[in-house]
Amino acid sequence: MEQLCINFTNEKLQQFINHHMFVLEQEEYKKEGIEWEFIDFGMDLAACIELIERPMGIFAILEEECMFPKASDTTFKNKLYDQHLGKTKAFEKPKPAKGKAEAHFSLVHYAGTVDYNVAGWLDKNKDPLNDSVVQLYQKS
Repeated sequence: MEQLCINFTNEKLQQFINHHMFVLEQEEYKKEGIEWEFIDFGMDLAACIELIERPMGIFAILEEECMFPKASDTTFKNKLYDQHLGKTKAFEKPKPAKGKAEAHFSLVHYAGTVDYNVAGWLDKNKDPLNDSVVQLYQKS
């Protein structure tokens, strides 16, 4: 789960950089009349970002599963498959590989495909925030 959060943050940062540093800069070149062949940086990251953060995305399904007392890693994985497998190109069934840890699903990130194992995600997501962290957020 921690790796997914790190990779999600990287996706968001890369999208921000691509847009602000490349797309907007090229628009500035156009305004200034600089001869430039436009490079389409597009929204290569959008599919993966949306899969993680949208309603019925990975985070939403994780939150939903945490509300059900009988939910398990298996029910979480099954809901992900029901919702996304074959419907979202950024979500894949992992390819088994010798010597690698068991993977439950794969995400096609900007930098490449990453396998994830959902064991313990529900428990980790149910962890309460430390009181000092809550106070820090409230003061910020």
